[in-house]
Amino acid sequence: MPAADAAPRHGGARRGAPRGGMAPSCARLHGAPVGAWAGRVVAQQVGSVRSGPDAHALEAKVAFLRRAEAYPETPIGVEVLETHMSWVFLTDRHAYKLKKPVRFDSLDFSTVELRRRDCEEEVRLNRRLAPDVYLGTLALTADERGALSLGGAGEVVDWLVWMRRLPADRMLDARVLSGALRRAEVRPAALRLARFFAEAERVTLAPAEYRRRLAEGVEGDRRALSRPEFGLPRERVEALARAEEACLERHAALFDRRVEEGRLVEGHGDLRPEHVCLTSEPAIIDCLEFSRELRLLDPADELAFLALECERLGAAEVGGWFLEAYTETTGDAPPPLLLRFHRTYRALRRAKIAVWHLEDAEVREPARWIARARRYLELATPPVD
Repeated sequence: MPAADAAPRHGGARRGAPRGGMAPSCARLHGAPVGAWAGRVVAQQVGSVRSGPDAHALEAKVAFLRRAEAYPETPIGVEVLETHMSWVFLTDRHAYKLKKPVRFDSLDFSTVELRRRDCEEEVRLNRRLAPDVYLGTLALTADERGALSLGGAGEVVDWLVWMRRLPADRMLDARVLSGALRRAEVRPAALRLARFFAEAERVTLAPAEYRRRLAEGVEGDRRALSRPEFGLPRERVEALARAEEACLERHAALFDRRVEEGRLVEGHGDLRPEHVCLTSEPAIIDCLEFSRELRLLDPADELAFLALECERLGAAEVGGWFLEAYTETTGDAPPPLLLRFHRTYRALRRAKIAVWHLEDAEVREPARWIARARRYLELATPPVD
């Protein structure tokens, strides 16, 4: 809390994704190693153990799952995508996600059992907004000779999330970039999201604790973005952080009222355009499954984040369409000041995520990430009275 802006994620598997390598854009298949988590990465890949299920090397599992004959549907081919946290294997109709044995501040996938639990939680949570996409989990097994199979007999050596593959050209980010998006296309997805917020589990939290967590997030982002090696405009970072802190102080009653009115919910946690599918039966995929705390938020936060990302892609009006459906469905009209606060909060967080790419072992396109961080700082709209 507040919700994570998501790590490089892995999922909802869109048709038309690029082949091989690290995916530049595919339903949470891009981004930073950690997202808006409570802390920084403390460890990356967890070393293989010498016996037991984890003795089967990740490399061998990936090699097996690259092969078309590994799948009961016998696809023509298999597209392979890698993120910091997972491998995704795309067949003609399905997607299969294998989590890497990694450990971060806010998640632990270091054992087969932990990965099984997270796979099951991912399916359970994502069925709230995409019930027909998340088909279940599948065991990866090894027989007495060590031969791997999906759902076969033998020892379970890993688990996969099994999903229906979605059409890439119907994802909200693709429709925005096409320049042909119309309000009527968005309306069913916006209403589904609004109903989800209306029916979501309410969160009990002390108002002062809620504000404290927000303030800590702002301070953490300020520190990260002020590091001189990133070369970001220090004055802009400081001005945005000060505006956020002043808003929390001067308008404490507003934030407290949101809590007291029961506005905080267990939400999606990573509501970006690439996670919204505008098919006839809309689906909103790839929620942040690994930490309930990071899913506890104000819907105004999620809607402000979605609006920010749509504007970054060139369609500022789309955020308003989602907000309109939310207010119409729930009767809640978040004040503009609150929306500006959350938009700026998310912009700072996304800027931090962008520059964290510069600390990867193998930095890809460093200028790209600096430019993206600067763009988020430009898009921030400080909350002023």
